[in-house]
Amino acid sequence: MGDLLVINNLKKYYPISGGVLGRTQAQVKAVDDVSFTVKQGETLGLVGESGCGKSTAGRSILRLIEPTEGEILFDGKNVSAMKQDEVRRMRRDMQIIFQDPFASLNPRHNIGKILEEPLIVHGISSSAERKERVKRMLEVVGLSPYHATRYPHQFSGGQRQRIGIARALMLNPKLIVADEPVSALDVSVQSQVLNLMQDLQKEFGLTYVFIAHDLSVVRHISNRVGVMYLGRIAELADKDELYTNPLHPYTKALLSAVPVADPDKKQERIILQGDLPSPANPPSGCTFHTRCPQVMDICKQVRPENRNMGNNHLVACHLYEEF
Repeated sequence: MGDLLVINNLKKYYPISGGVLGRTQAQVKAVDDVSFTVKQGETLGLVGESGCGKSTAGRSILRLIEPTEGEILFDGKNVSAMKQDEVRRMRRDMQIIFQDPFASLNPRHNIGKILEEPLIVHGISSSAERKERVKRMLEVVGLSPYHATRYPHQFSGGQRQRIGIARALMLNPKLIVADEPVSALDVSVQSQVLNLMQDLQKEFGLTYVFIAHDLSVVRHISNRVGVMYLGRIAELADKDELYTNPLHPYTKALLSAVPVADPDKKQERIILQGDLPSPANPPSGCTFHTRCPQVMDICKQVRPENRNMGNNHLVACHLYEEF
């Protein structure tokens, strides 16, 4: 399998204006030099605490947010250099599932119209064929054709997320960016939606970038996992390798917080000191050095490069460099 998506040195900075003339005084570094690849048919999980830049990275890939710098290669084409009308055509193959299904569905339109809209925008099929496809896609995601006449407020959270998934699938995309698709749902419904996404991946050969902050959810659905901290990727590895052999101190701290379903098992918690620094003024060197229990002098001055530790296990940490 080749690489469907290649991200090189992606950056997204937001200007902070101030003063009488409203000049740019600083920049919020939401995504700061992120690089990764996603193979055809795999699921890459992006995890990290709130504000680490994972949702911004996901939306920048689709150019829903314009990146400040960097290169986005999708299916061999340079998306970052495309004009808006070219990007619009490319979106047939790149779709997104939003975090809040209620906010992303138009309350004035019934479900049939919401699902038909992507086909109308891209000029696909006749009216009768579009309605037939809507019925078929509702059945694919576990709903019934008669639901097409209902409105978003008449559904539960889990059903609304299934509608969001159906809308993303209407154009037969190659890549779906799932931006925390189950974080707003009950735990019992989460597993249903996750299993549905896995079944659809096998059926349609989908590729996912799965954004979440729940490590157990990411482990369930992902092939590889990238851990983000303050706009940068701290560690990237196959899911089994990452969960059994975490190398970065931040990854170790995240995994130590995952509850274990065994009351007799003693698990050592790694408590991080201090608060998450502001992305408008990130620390020098390694951005994690202000909270790292294994901080060294070099961490405060030199930014660590991604280092391959074998088995495609990348980690950005000075602990693993030979001085």
